[in-house]
Amino acid sequence: MLSLFSGSLASRVAARLIERHPDLECLSLVHFRSPFSWEIDDLRLLVRDEWPGIPFRTQSLKRDYRRLVVPNGSFRLAENCYVCRSQMLGRAARFMERTGADFIVTGEMVGQHGVSADDLRRMEQELGIEGRVIRPLCLDAEMLLTGDLRAWLRAFDTVTDPDSCRERLQALAEFLGLDPADPMSCARRCKMMMPGFGDRVVNLFSEDGFTLNALRLLDFEIYYKVHPDIKIVVARTEQEKRDLQNLMLPQDLRVYPSTPHGPMTLVRAEWGTRSLAKCAEIIELAARITATHTERNGDGTVAIPVYHRFENQDETLLVNARPFDSLEQIACLEMVEVYPHVEVVQEVSSG
Repeated sequence: MLSLFSGSLASRVAARLIERHPDLECLSLVHFRSPFSWEIDDLRLLVRDEWPGIPFRTQSLKRDYRRLVVPNGSFRLAENCYVCRSQMLGRAARFMERTGADFIVTGEMVGQHGVSADDLRRMEQELGIEGRVIRPLCLDAEMLLTGDLRAWLRAFDTVTDPDSCRERLQALAEFLGLDPADPMSCARRCKMMMPGFGDRVVNLFSEDGFTLNALRLLDFEIYYKVHPDIKIVVARTEQEKRDLQNLMLPQDLRVYPSTPHGPMTLVRAEWGTRSLAKCAEIIELAARITATHTERNGDGTVAIPVYHRFENQDETLLVNARPFDSLEQIACLEMVEVYPHVEVVQEVSSG
């Protein structure tokens, strides 16, 4: 059997339940990496500690990432969760055929993020894998005690209350000898569950020719878009600045204040399609935004020196930028879209 394994408590419990099934001959774990999920540094350590000797493989969904979001002009978690699950299940089905596995095991639960039992059944029908997906956490307690695998394939528990599901999951984990802690839960792992992130993604997907690099820019807490194609991303912590440095393209503009330990800003635009005057306006706006996010002593409205240079040029220029009175003032600017400051989770640890 092939068990989808994210490292969450649900995936761990589901895999352990199927591992104890009397009809099991062999078990493999597969993990799908997605640009919409944080990378989990300790995942392999978790597998090594809890699943010694069990084959564990990882695959990337980067080739399919454009199909992981519904481009309907608005973001709805339930709808996009369905699409994302369907994509992963479809990849798992192809992997199942290649490896000769008979069934796919998942830690899905009815009602999770608005996906109903009918949705899960429809997903199987659309993928042509009806009767080949086992969802142990969709079974009631009595069904879990039976050894009838065919019954496991058909049954769905009707418990959808989040608190009840969580309590039941933790109780099952303790019964199976697993640590009930869930540091790799979807709430910490999935970027789409962060308020504001889904809206950023849908907006980016409405553009033509975007790249994974542009998608990575959405990970930063402070992200502005100036209509129609200008992106201004501010990094404040040292880790953020290192990450932003790795995403700088030759045509990007780097903006930073003269003060030590200040923020670093990336500005991305189609510079060649704009007049020198328009380019100067963009640079001035980015400098003022950078100044606004710079910690200052004394009068916060006094202009401060801000440097800027293009990554493919050696010349660094200086402008005295007056910070905005408040972040709300930036939001009121015409043509500027301000997205909610998402809570960035840089690392997910099992410790």
